Amino acid sequence: MDFAYPTELVERVSSFMDTHVLPAEPVYDRQIAGAANPHALPPIMVELKEKARAEGLWNLFLAHGDWGAGLTNLEYAPLAEQMGRSIIGNEVFNCSAPDTGNMELLALFGTPEQQDRWLRPLLDSRIRSCFAMTEPDVASSDARNIRTRITRDGDDYVVNGRKWYTSGILDPDCELIILMGVSDPDAPTYRQQSMVLIPRDTPGVTVLRDLPMFGYTDRLGHGDVLFEDVRVPAVNLLGGEGQGFALAQGRLGPGRMHYAMRAVGFAERALRLMCERALSRVAFGGPLADRGVVREWIARSRIEIEQVRLLVLKSAWLMDTIGNAAARMEVAAIKVAALEVAHRVVDRAVQAHGAAGVSDDTVLARLFSITRALRIADGPDEVHLRTVARHELAKYEEK
Repeated sequence: MDFAYPTELVERVSSFMDTHVLPAEPVYDRQIAGAANPHALPPIMVELKEKARAEGLWNLFLAHGDWGAGLTNLEYAPLAEQMGRSIIGNEVFNCSAPDTGNMELLALFGTPEQQDRWLRPLLDSRIRSCFAMTEPDVASSDARNIRTRITRDGDDYVVNGRKWYTSGILDPDCELIILMGVSDPDAPTYRQQSMVLIPRDTPGVTVLRDLPMFGYTDRLGHGDVLFEDVRVPAVNLLGGEGQGFALAQGRLGPGRMHYAMRAVGFAERALRLMCERALSRVAFGGPLADRGVVREWIARSRIEIEQVRLLVLKSAWLMDTIGNAAARMEVAAIKVAALEVAHRVVDRAVQAHGAAGVSDDTVLARLFSITRALRIADGPDEVHLRTVARHELAKYEEK
């Protein structure tokens, strides 16, 4: 295995994070808090995006065709880690979900007309998008449960159903919804679903409410959305009828690697804060760093981060060399392992900070909520553990 990656590009992203992004976090928070619309893009983010694009640090995640930077998964992985050191980092470089997955779909499966209308403005960050898959009334961890209907009616498709945690739909710049629903309930199980492209302002699309996560309101918003007789032209079908499940799997594979490497960045940020706190805080006659239990937290955190980083790099290397489908077990494993480690390290850092750790005076409370929520996003841990276990058991089953 060769885990070599472009060190010069990693250093550029790291330097940009240290110089521009991390110092801008409090400005970002103040502008969000003072805005009439908490989902609107803050001016500081506009400035950061302009700087990143001017330095060529733009669309680094996208490897397909001539659309993106052309990096491999292995080359992008350490960049995603650097971006993960800040909760606003990936958006600065136009590498934030759900746009990343949506751009992957459009680059791989979109028609030239769909790419001109949606992909190009997404790549330029002139618009945002959202992805509507999860539903409140069924266990959406099993995509076969999806009930939203996509019905052909002449030259149109008509969509009826309800989705929630439709991330990004509250952003005023959101102009595209990619929706997955059932187009043929009588087809074989994995050929029942399709995806359609829905302009955000299409009649019949109603955001019922914005859903917080652990009390935090995300800038992009997590919409509870009702689709009532939403009509779009048949040319808005993404891929072919019955390909929705396959498209979803293709979208989520690279996304899970992105999440995993960002999680390593979250963990590194938390470990740094924990070490700084341990060295500066005095209790019972000495710094916290002198306490055996705190030293164990620090040591275990470093060991776990190094282990999971290597697992993620291996998975990225396998995705590049044998393909996403063949690396399915490893991709499932990193989604579980990376977020578990990140959440555990953040939890230790919270404990080391005491009351400050659960307040908004540090980034730790936000990291705690993000790392916990991401153990559900893009498939809960239990679904991925099922994949890993099935792969392992298959080695020993009688033929």
